[in-house]
Amino acid sequence: MKLLIATTNPGKLHEFTEFLSDLPIELVSLKDIHISDAPEETGATYEDNAILKAKYYAQLSGLPVIADDGGFEIDALGGEPGVHSHRWIHKDREDTDEELIAHAMDRMKGIESGKRGAQLRTVIAFAGPNGEVHMSEGVIRGVIPETPSTVRKAGFPYRSLLYLPEIQKFYNHDELTPEETERYNHRKQALIKLKPIIKSLLS
Repeated sequence: MKLLIATTNPGKLHEFTEFLSDLPIELVSLKDIHISDAPEETGATYEDNAILKAKYYAQLSGLPVIADDGGFEIDALGGEPGVHSHRWIHKDREDTDEELIAHAMDRMKGIESGKRGAQLRTVIAFAGPNGEVHMSEGVIRGVIPETPSTVRKAGFPYRSLLYLPEIQKFYNHDELTPEETERYNHRKQALIKLKPIIKSLLS
């Protein structure tokens, strides 16, 4: 049985593949099956968009699908950018990683240290072989320091902003130990909840 990982983000694809590699299922990407179409993400919430994408690609491919949506939520900004995390500045195009980092730091100027809390949240939708949809969520909380990390991970700008005080590291996958990844990765948190369902329906 095949499972389509419906993302065009290379970093996300790597994480999904890594975290699902122990399942007895063949994982395929959109590129593998020559799909370049993409739905318009018109949902008002992460849940809406994740379901929209999972159903769209399931219908297009005829395969069960994993799709996600998520974003960065800054406490002091009322949860911004949230569902607009990739189009926070320019509404007509996706912002670049550097634009997002610079904009966030600009918006956080003058915010005192005790009010710089933020979180990354992801919602994953699994569209099963019979059309049923199952959902899960993962959240990782931290703070935004006065200076962002100098380390960049393409496609993951907010990981250069989210600092985890407990381990004194930015939330960058390349900087975390395997044990820290196990504990803190929000995408892995969400997938762990879905894995038993995926395995029971596909294997």
